Amino acid sequence: MTAAVGAEKRTFTQRMLDGVERVGNKVPHPVMIFLYLILLIIILSAVFAAFGVKVTYETAAPGPIAAEETYPGGTIEPSLEIPPEELYHPPVKTHTETTEIRSLLTADGIRFIFTSAVSNFTNFGVVGVILVAMIGVGLAERAGLIGALIRRLVAVAPPWSLTFIIVLVGILSSIASDAGYLVLIPLGAVAFMSVGRHPLAGLAAAFAAVGGTFMVNVLITPTDGIITEITNEAVALADPTKKIGLTANMLFAIGSTIFLAILITVVTEKMIEPRLGKFTGTVSNEPTDVPDANPAEGHADPAGQARGLRYALWGLLAVLALLLLLSVPPRPWGILRNPVTGSLVEDSPLMDSLIFIIMLVFLVCGLCYGAGAGTLRGSAAAMDAITKTYAGLGGLIFMLLVIAQFIAYFNYTNMATVAAVKMADALERASIGPLWLLIGFIVVVLLLDIIIPGVIPKWAIFAPIFVPLFLRLGVAPQTVLAAYRVADSPMNVVTPLMVYLPFIVLLAQKYKKGAGVGTVISLMIPYTIIIAVAWTLFFVAWYLLGIPLGPGAPVHLAS
Repeated sequence: MTAAVGAEKRTFTQRMLDGVERVGNKVPHPVMIFLYLILLIIILSAVFAAFGVKVTYETAAPGPIAAEETYPGGTIEPSLEIPPEELYHPPVKTHTETTEIRSLLTADGIRFIFTSAVSNFTNFGVVGVILVAMIGVGLAERAGLIGALIRRLVAVAPPWSLTFIIVLVGILSSIASDAGYLVLIPLGAVAFMSVGRHPLAGLAAAFAAVGGTFMVNVLITPTDGIITEITNEAVALADPTKKIGLTANMLFAIGSTIFLAILITVVTEKMIEPRLGKFTGTVSNEPTDVPDANPAEGHADPAGQARGLRYALWGLLAVLALLLLLSVPPRPWGILRNPVTGSLVEDSPLMDSLIFIIMLVFLVCGLCYGAGAGTLRGSAAAMDAITKTYAGLGGLIFMLLVIAQFIAYFNYTNMATVAAVKMADALERASIGPLWLLIGFIVVVLLLDIIIPGVIPKWAIFAPIFVPLFLRLGVAPQTVLAAYRVADSPMNVVTPLMVYLPFIVLLAQKYKKGAGVGTVISLMIPYTIIIAVAWTLFFVAWYLLGIPLGPGAPVHLAS
């Protein structure tokens, strides 16, 4: 591959991307980046504390709640009766507060480093979210359910809607991203070639959908749980009384999914296919180390797949029936409703249990599919699938351990609060509107994604700084998170650090002899530019129209 690529005349874009690749290869592993950041925080905290850096600002906190003493049943011990509206919506009062930088090199700081390491990790909500969610998602993927669903959806798509179906399924595949990359992208190429269209166009459309829109879905994904918990950790820096739920961006995500599916379909059919022209080549039979579109693990014959999907549907209906039984009836029979207000959204057990529900849905459907398709034979096979899923999470768990320490140390020093207050004060003096700042934030994250393509590491760095900053400017945390969703994904399909890029290049070589990184990048650049610009404008329009980003999640903070 190297010789073939080197023989081609290098264009300016290819030379530029080669330079980015050389620089990107020198970027340390994300774990090392966070270790360096921890060291930097320790040093800066000592320096700023020595200079007495502090800020004074107005903050809001819940005020006292009026309660009445009662003696139920003639008891001698009083009970407090608190009106529900004050219990769930306590009065808030503002007061002046001064925050100083705390050094991690003092006696107290060093004691904190030594004594908090375990609690920092165990109290990091992200860890529990991913460990619980991946029980179901991992089993379903290893049983073959995700791959079978993708194949069935592509197979039944009529020719005129093939592009849209592949793109839409690619966006939805972020519920289990590996299945999208390893199954849908090869199938996209094969599906296009089967109807006489250029396979590289199908590859590009699927890759743009899977990678370029990774942060939106019509479903709640495990990634949503992780970034929501990180957001709430950052929100607590400015206002411990506030938090957002898993559905805080749901409406925006659904709207973005539909918008981006149409956009990528149009780009594919109006720009990418005309450039490629009619496919006149042949499929290479040379070994390329490309995994089969139907992975060995979870493989079943067509009859087994059909039976497995039928069983999975029955399992899904059973879980949905259980959820409806626990949610639809009014109080007190609606166990998953808010026990005081009866709401299904606001402070309800249903909303608080979404991660468990996601796990349950995928676990039941995965087990049912495995039983029907014969890919999971007995409880030992199911346990082995979950064990292998957890084994594959080792690197991520270690990275979360380091990130948890970084966030805890950052919080301890008060540097996030001081930085947010000073940046907000500077922005207010400069009269820069929140919308322009949000657009600037999107641009910064887009550029950073070239060297740090991971969703979680970037948000762990940005959230403690920008969420408190925007809160002071009256921008809701869910709005900042929506802006991050827009910025995080488009660069995924062009950065040389994308872990699946070598796989995509090898796949492209099956249809175009001598294809290399430049081939794939040149296909994907139009998607990146158009998605980034159009999606940003979509976000701006959503913001200006004031459409709620999710149930009970307005664009602006309530006054």
